[in-house]
Amino acid sequence: MTAWQELGAGAGRQERPAARWNGSAPRPDADPPWPGSWQPLGARFRTDPEGGRGTNFALWAPNAEAVDLCLFDERGRESRHRLAEQTYQTWHGYLPGVLPGTRYGFRVHGRWDPWTGARHNPAKLLLDPYARAIDGAYTAHDATCAAVRNWPERDVADTVRDDRDSAPYVPKAVVVDDADDWYDDQRPKTPWAETVLYELHVRGFTMRHPEVPPELRGTYAGLAHPAAVGHLVRLGVTAVELLPVHHHVSEDHLQARGLVNYWGYNTLGYFAPHAGYAATGSRGQQVGEFKRMVRALHAAGIEVILDVVYNHTAEQGVMGPMLSFRGIDNAGYYRPDRSRRGYADYTGCGNTLDTRRPQVIRLITDSLRYWVAEMGVDGFRFDLAAALARGGDGVEMEHPFLAAVSQDPLLSRVKLIAEPWDVGPGGYQVGGFPPLWGEWNDHYRDTVRDFWRGARPDVRELATRLSGSSDLYQRGGRRPYASVNFVTAHDGFTLRDLVSYDRKHNGANGEDNRDGTDDNRSWNHGAEGESDDPAVRALRLRQLRNLLTTLLLSSGVPMLTAGDEMGRTQGGNNNAYCQDNATSWLDWSLLDDPGWRSLAELTAKLVHLRRAHPVLRQRAFFSGRPAGPDGQRDLAWLTPAGREMTDADWFSPGQALAVRLSGSAMSERDQRGRELRDASFLLLLNAAPEPRRFVLPAPHVPLLDTALAGDPEPAEVTEVLLTGRSAVLLTAR
Repeated sequence: MTAWQELGAGAGRQERPAARWNGSAPRPDADPPWPGSWQPLGARFRTDPEGGRGTNFALWAPNAEAVDLCLFDERGRESRHRLAEQTYQTWHGYLPGVLPGTRYGFRVHGRWDPWTGARHNPAKLLLDPYARAIDGAYTAHDATCAAVRNWPERDVADTVRDDRDSAPYVPKAVVVDDADDWYDDQRPKTPWAETVLYELHVRGFTMRHPEVPPELRGTYAGLAHPAAVGHLVRLGVTAVELLPVHHHVSEDHLQARGLVNYWGYNTLGYFAPHAGYAATGSRGQQVGEFKRMVRALHAAGIEVILDVVYNHTAEQGVMGPMLSFRGIDNAGYYRPDRSRRGYADYTGCGNTLDTRRPQVIRLITDSLRYWVAEMGVDGFRFDLAAALARGGDGVEMEHPFLAAVSQDPLLSRVKLIAEPWDVGPGGYQVGGFPPLWGEWNDHYRDTVRDFWRGARPDVRELATRLSGSSDLYQRGGRRPYASVNFVTAHDGFTLRDLVSYDRKHNGANGEDNRDGTDDNRSWNHGAEGESDDPAVRALRLRQLRNLLTTLLLSSGVPMLTAGDEMGRTQGGNNNAYCQDNATSWLDWSLLDDPGWRSLAELTAKLVHLRRAHPVLRQRAFFSGRPAGPDGQRDLAWLTPAGREMTDADWFSPGQALAVRLSGSAMSERDQRGRELRDASFLLLLNAAPEPRRFVLPAPHVPLLDTALAGDPEPAEVTEVLLTGRSAVLLTAR
């Protein structure tokens, strides 16, 4: 028999002798578990009826023929315990004496029939989908695949079962003690209209922070350090949006190139904080450390939003590793393609979780509730959210998953943000999500980028985005804060690179610069990359001020990307997903440079100005009609000549615009029902290269001028000469 035949000898069989390792054969049913309980799912440490302590294990595996619970001691030796009880498709048992910190996994026996989607393989150690903590690395090795990866007949390779043991190469779940006391935690509960988001990476934010102790850098504890929290407080942001902190692993192709999945959009455990971000350990300590981080941020008035990836898993396509879901119930978790052997891929990552199935919805909602109720988080940003709403005929906004979230008494009260697209047909759904949901608004991003680089023929689109994108979000009773406005995000150029590069420079990723978008809408202002030309540097810095000013004074919810306020650069890499190094980490020494420090100060000034004035963060869309005691419109668009825009003005070519926000014509009321009154503001924008004179409708006092490094002279003026490519904010005396 050839080596290929030996590897494939089990193909199509329902049962094979379990693969052995460590030189011994653990005996199934050694120390048979007590019956235990079928709920809750996962491993729960508790006191048993006889007063002892142990752990209850429960695994939903509807098509399994047998399930072995596998425990691992400190030397990595495995013992197997057959779960004999099954209730409502859940296999369960209680083991006395199993304490927190114990590592475990499952081996699931059942049919191997890839033609119908059945891919059980007990040679593969499987992670508990409900694991609260995960220990150990995933090592790219062919034995982790359920099928023979190098089978010579490639068209049937996925049907040939690989019976080698995967346990040495895969992470293990960890039993966690859930006991915790949240008596001292106070959630900020910031209203949507007052929210300012700050997207950051837990590791990258503090890896180079000089005031964070070296042993805490890149960890949850590092983010909780007063030096890190202090920067967020000085900026005035109200919430951090953390790139994925669910436990994730790096794909085989990255490991082969000596790289890692730095961003973390390759989730393996939906209940487990990523162990690599813990300073205290990975045997359950990461759970407590994460909770303490949340407490520290809450104490500073900052909410915690998680970027979550429920659309696909780290198991990838059918020839990817078998780590959890595929071996437990492949057809029950993943959306099949027409052949049923493969997967429908609406994510570009090889698989798509099938949210048409009740158990998948339960997995996701159980995970969300856990992070809110037990880990203390305040909301979620859903990666490729359109994939979660796919029914039988495309994306459906009445999908059971969306319905389950909207009616849940806990989840319906937290912040929900959709990345409103996926890569499948009909997947672009900006403006389509139902009430309660905010959305990343890429229309806003593209319009603002185009305006300031001079690529817009007129100002119509810009006006719509500045005023809250009512064309997208006014339907269905939604509010301006449904629009999460951003100019940059983790995916793409940093703000500094946006004004420094015409082209992406992703060579370090090892993909011959093919990865990352080519639609950057960027402008290098005359020199590709860093420049010593004073004129180029000055113009770039002014453009950064323009972009930040526009973002933070627009109606909707602004999202800043960590480091943009201090000129962080990735050297032109617009897809740094695999760069766990100085390319991605924040360079805090930038704040020692007066120019970058002034940019951070301007950002903080704009955030605090927004917080202080409700007219800059209104909860309702503008009416444009006269209101208030002085008969002013709540929102008025003006030409540089100081008169209100006409239809002809809107359709005429132009790169200059003025908008007046009236604090005396607001439609909002305070908590006692009294009409709100605020100052009035006038924002002048000039994206043309030449200076432009603006006549003001009444005397105003300048508050900021992006052409200046500092504050403008606080003298009352009736007209303003705007430098080319600059913005000025004024307030009525």
